[in-house]
Amino acid sequence: MQAALSLTKPHFPGPAAATIPRGKPHGRRTTAVSTIPRGKPHGRRTTAVSAVAAPPLPRSLKHQRTHSMPPEKVEIFRSLENWATGNILPFLKPVESCWQPQNFLPDSSTPFDEFQERVRELRQRTAELPDEYFVVLVGDMITEDALPTYQTMINTLDGVRDETGASLNPWAMWTRQWTAEENRHGDLLRSYLYLSGRVDMLKVERTVQYLIGSGMDPGTENNPYLGFVYTSFQERATFVSHGNTARLAKDGGDPILARICGTIAADERRHENAYAKIVEKLLEVDPNGAVLAIADMMRKKITMPAHLMTDGEDPRLFEHFSAVAQRLGVYTADDYADILEFLIGRWQLEKLEGLAGDGRDAQEFVCGLAPRIRRLQERADERAKKMEPRKVKFSWIFNKELAL
Repeated sequence: MQAALSLTKPHFPGPAAATIPRGKPHGRRTTAVSTIPRGKPHGRRTTAVSAVAAPPLPRSLKHQRTHSMPPEKVEIFRSLENWATGNILPFLKPVESCWQPQNFLPDSSTPFDEFQERVRELRQRTAELPDEYFVVLVGDMITEDALPTYQTMINTLDGVRDETGASLNPWAMWTRQWTAEENRHGDLLRSYLYLSGRVDMLKVERTVQYLIGSGMDPGTENNPYLGFVYTSFQERATFVSHGNTARLAKDGGDPILARICGTIAADERRHENAYAKIVEKLLEVDPNGAVLAIADMMRKKITMPAHLMTDGEDPRLFEHFSAVAQRLGVYTADDYADILEFLIGRWQLEKLEGLAGDGRDAQEFVCGLAPRIRRLQERADERAKKMEPRKVKFSWIFNKELAL
């Protein structure tokens, strides 16, 4: 496997681990015991029930710090509510103006022969695309389909969460409507993959369920400064990834799939602009706090939303998926560095003035990071060239082996 994504390499899910805390327990000690009463039973007879196997648990997540934003800074986000109404909500589109998955798919309400012909044409278009492409497309689809996790993550952020589930606060309105727009992405890709016949949908669907159950650990600490830095970076990363899958689909002879991926990429770009604009505003009203948040997320390294991905069979599935994406040029370490350089330029971080000492240190670190990433990647590429390629089976494509 090439090590190109080592700089964004997250921790991967592994076997179930013991959950008993180390050190002295708080309160009385609890252990797994039989529920069958000793002695004579009272009333109806009880029998032992076999334990249900626990799902895989994430392996060694980073320390999950919570609520790191000083409480007084919540007022900053309250003071920006009118600004968010006028500057962030307009990035959303009215439902009537939005594309829907059905715009790109065979219409099942047409006569059966016509529908069958449209599906046959779809399968002919996808027939020449390589298995590697479908691994990447499935990984992108699973990432999009785990949307409940991302809305949950944003709703943990202090000062901007949806407190009621239907709040008219502009931050909450943005999160709900952003989620509604993003929801179409997974729906469309899932339907197209299903009709293609190229992937094992049962294994794909299990992976989605595992991923939503595992959640994500981006290191945002309930802190909207960190959260909006993360989403700015991540939305651009998905824009890049979907844009590259569009290019490969076009080159592979499927212009409709290319249009699908390109349309999704355009949504991601629009959403990226909204999140980046929020960070831009934070740099204006609290430059020191905002640049410290950017540096914090860059030191942690931006982990991809699906970094806890597993199909229940391969505990290193995300790592293997990432290696295929790197090899195809869909999302690479160079893309990571490019995104960082783009955001540094957009936020004009090199021109920030009047920072405190820790802010100046953070500014220097962030502005010098992209060249370091590129140098480290060059060394990793040289090491990878000396390694023997290895093959890995992907359950998504019926356990076919791909070289990493």
